[in-house]
Amino acid sequence: MSGSFTVIVAGRDAPLWLAAAALARSLAPSGVKVEAVELPSALTPADVYATFPALEALHNQLRLDEAGLLRATVASLTLGQNFTDLAGAYPPFLHAYGSAGARIGDSDFFAHWVKARRYGLNVPLDDFSLTAAAARQGRLMFPDEENAIYGRCDYGYHLPAIAYARLLREAAIRYGATLHAADQLAVEHDGDTITAIELGEDRHFTADLFVDAGNVLGAATFHSWREYFPVDRVLTAAAPAFANIPVYAENRAGPTGWTALYPSRPATYVTHAWSSVLATDDEALAAASTASGLPLAGVVIRAVEPGCPAQPWTGNTVTLGASFDPVHGLDLLGFQVSLVQLLADFPAGTGFAAERAEYNRVTPEALDRLRDFQSAHYALARYAGPFWEAARATEVSADLAHAIALFRARAELAPFEEENLPPDSWRALLLGHGVEPESWPPATDRVPPEEVKAQFRRMLGFVREQVLRQPTQAEWLARA
Repeated sequence: MSGSFTVIVAGRDAPLWLAAAALARSLAPSGVKVEAVELPSALTPADVYATFPALEALHNQLRLDEAGLLRATVASLTLGQNFTDLAGAYPPFLHAYGSAGARIGDSDFFAHWVKARRYGLNVPLDDFSLTAAAARQGRLMFPDEENAIYGRCDYGYHLPAIAYARLLREAAIRYGATLHAADQLAVEHDGDTITAIELGEDRHFTADLFVDAGNVLGAATFHSWREYFPVDRVLTAAAPAFANIPVYAENRAGPTGWTALYPSRPATYVTHAWSSVLATDDEALAAASTASGLPLAGVVIRAVEPGCPAQPWTGNTVTLGASFDPVHGLDLLGFQVSLVQLLADFPAGTGFAAERAEYNRVTPEALDRLRDFQSAHYALARYAGPFWEAARATEVSADLAHAIALFRARAELAPFEEENLPPDSWRALLLGHGVEPESWPPATDRVPPEEVKAQFRRMLGFVREQVLRQPTQAEWLARA
């Protein structure tokens, strides 16, 4: 990039510092100057970032050592999320962060499993997954050369939010981002273009590009996702940590909402989500206490308004991420998807109409796919109670309806271009909510049944062997 180019990133907490660190790390060698405007934190000690495995790749780009990350944040690892019905009417299902089975010849394992189940196989899909099987045994699962040949096994983190934001702040400053702290900011416009921001005390800043890492600049018009989601209130709290930290989160469905437990070392972080139409704040607190079975401290209640920027790059301002429903904890993943796309489309100069058009083409589609994953949880859930009755009445996008229909018809997932969740996540969700494939791709029938049975036996033996080699969370953290 010729000449100087200044980017101002405005926001708060982990999103601000994740963006500032990534931009500074990637673009400073090209002469880009990154300035970070930090607004007061919105975090409390009861807040946690429950992350998906994709975040590790961004950490690697930022040269964040995992052992150092875990020490600085006192975080723990997670292999996925377990969804349970407090009424006990429906079996639990695990959304594990790993694949199930290995390819059989030239065809996908899942289609063979679907076919075998039609002919009497009584082995759950999770038994073929390294990650899911380890989670069920209370063990972690780490990728290595041997099991990488078999299939993907990943993990995320339960990151205490304040400590994580502090770590990212240090990284951003280390990579050269300049910090400007402010209690508030005012924006000066010329049409769609931000000409300057005012931070008070006669602090006046201009830039070639503004990056909104928290919907604080107001450049984008937000498109509401309210029709897809029943939740409009969320409670967060901290409870005592478990003596033996579980290796996955748990989401418990109750009649008026759901309660999630995110175990970590400092605390067990509890989230309760509900609709204010169906329960008061006091009733929600009582439901969260009952569902978690834990004493709650530091309770904070917030409103939730899901939506995304209609045009995330407007004028000279890029608004990152979206406001998701909290059920799968996708906020940070959606933010990462937007940030990585910005790095891919970052302009080579001050005339960036083409880059803006491409960003606005790709990013909303990617965010919509994440939205549909969360929406499917409500549209398909069979749980009883007024909350879930309202959930099943929410809208379903045309893409999601097509994806469900295709999966039910022939065990296949629709190949959407801007997909950021692996097929195994979708399979776990759809199967968990009772969407049973009625058939399978015809190519599956080319493999003789005896060969499939032999392959299945080898896979199950390999998974059992690998799981027994893995440590518990406590054992691993003690030496991490």
